[in-house]
Amino acid sequence: MCGIVGYIGNKDAYPILINGLKRLEYRGYDSAGVALLNGGINVYKKQGKVADLETHIADRNVSGTIGIGHTRWATHGEPNDSNAHPHRSMDGKFVLIHNGIIENYGKLKQTLEEHGFTFTSDTDTEVLANLISYIYNEGEMSVEMAVRYALKKVIGAYGLVVFSTEEPDKLIAARKGSPLVIGVGKGEYFLAYDATPIVEHTNSVIYLNDDDLAV
Repeated sequence: MCGIVGYIGNKDAYPILINGLKRLEYRGYDSAGVALLNGGINVYKKQGKVADLETHIADRNVSGTIGIGHTRWATHGEPNDSNAHPHRSMDGKFVLIHNGIIENYGKLKQTLEEHGFTFTSDTDTEVLANLISYIYNEGEMSVEMAVRYALKKVIGAYGLVVFSTEEPDKLIAARKGSPLVIGVGKGEYFLAYDATPIVEHTNSVIYLNDDDLAV
């Protein structure tokens, strides 16, 4: 039971993400975090409530018009700052939030470790972030294609949003067995677990179907 919020457009993303996460507090959670793209990727996450996250980043750089936010119930890994979402790939190129459970994450993690990857959390989500990074760096392809290929190797359920410094004008969303919706505004797009966090910004909501991927 986790919450997802994402934004890409011409407004500051941070207030939209934080307010969206607050609207998702009804779902229950043990940690919260945001990632913002502004040249590089700034990731801030904290065990506890959204208010604790706000305090944690009160004096940090929260600029950027692209961002993602997440509230997490612990599944893989205990509730702490390291296991909170978002998760970044080892090379820093990709950042990811994810609902659901990747059942074969242990095997995928072992394969990545054999290729020199190290991990800072106990989560299946960080494994997926690094899998996307590995596929992207091994082949000449777009970020979208790297995500598609990575998801073909995944067994389990997911609702996810990912962005990358390699293509800083895109958010990529995909789902299988875990809800995800897209809100359409004027030159801007919103992503969320359900319509609750984005209803104040748009009346046009698209519900992704299983195995859908949107860019």
